[in-house]
Order: sequence, then C-alpha cells, then structure tokens
Amino acid sequence: MAGGGGTEAFPDLGEHCQNPDCKLLDFLPFTCDGCKLVFCLEHRSYKSHSCPKSDHGSRTVSICETCSIAIETTGFDEEGIKSLLEKHERSGDCDPNKKKKPICPVKRCKEILTFMNNLTCKDCGIKFCLKHRFPADHVCNKKTITTARTSSRWNERFMEALSLRNEKGCGRGSSVSSRSPPSVRSF
Repeated sequence: MAGGGGTEAFPDLGEHCQNPDCKLLDFLPFTCDGCKLVFCLEHRSYKSHSCPKSDHGSRTVSICETCSIAIETTGFDEEGIKSLLEKHERSGDCDPNKKKKPICPVKRCKEILTFMNNLTCKDCGIKFCLKHRFPADHVCNKKTITTARTSSRWNERFMEALSLRNEKGCGRGSSVSSRSPPSVRSF
C-alpha cells in the first residue's frame, strides 16, 4: 500500500487516522490546523486527539471590572494584562455607567438584552427579549392599534373593489357580453 492510505485498487484514496489507538482508513479525513496531523471524524477535535497546539491562533480577552468592556490580551502575560487594564482605566473610555446592561422593558421581566436575544418591535420601535417580541406579548403603544384599524380598512376597500369587479363581469363565472371581443385571445 502507499504511504498515506487507500486500498489496493485506489492507493491514493483516503488516509489513515493518526491517532495511535484508531488508525481507521478515512476517505474524508480532517487535517488538524494545530498539529497538522490527519484524523478521522471521531478524533478531529483538539480534545479527542490531545492536540499539543490547540491554542494555536487563539485569542484571549480580559473584562474590565469597572465598565464590563472586553479588552483583547492575546500574547500578554499576567503583568502585561494588568498594565493594559490600568491603561484602559486611565484612558477616559472606562465609564462605570456602561456596566449596567439593558434589560427587557416588560414589567417583571429581568432578561438581559444581548446582541443575540433581542428584537425591535416593528410597531413601537422598542427592543424586547425574544419571549416578549410580539406586540401581543408586550403592551405596544397606540401605533399598533392604528395599524390594525388601517389594515382592516384596507381589507374592506379590497373586498369592495373585488365585488365591483365581479359586478362588471371581470370575474370568473360571470357572463361576458357577446358583442365585445375578448381582451385576450387563447390559442
């Protein structure tokens, strides 16, 4: 057999898993971006093959205790991280008022609004948690009521126009005058 894997008929097809306990011939192998070795589906994660370079390309972040802002600290040791946080506090960007996170405005709802779990109501323009995103789930302002009235008026006008159209003979099943030629010919 060839060096990487394969079968007698197709020696270049697939590779063997490089986990010492597995050695499975995998036709869709995964190459680890840390250690650059080839693994099967079961052993492709860093943890499953105990990758020595699992933090290769990773980023680290420290959170400011004053304003809760995230500061990237990739490549810094503990002293460097400490000096970065002190520099941030002296910069003037560190505002303790920013620490308070927004919560859902519905009474008795304590859900903190993050970038992933909130939606803005189309009617009132206020951000709510996913549980209270529909106008029926939060007390929407009067704009919702006027929108409902407008849509019901639109439906009434549509039905009126439809009935007038049917009276004039434009609808299905109506009798069309034999004197006027058809507006569309069919072949």
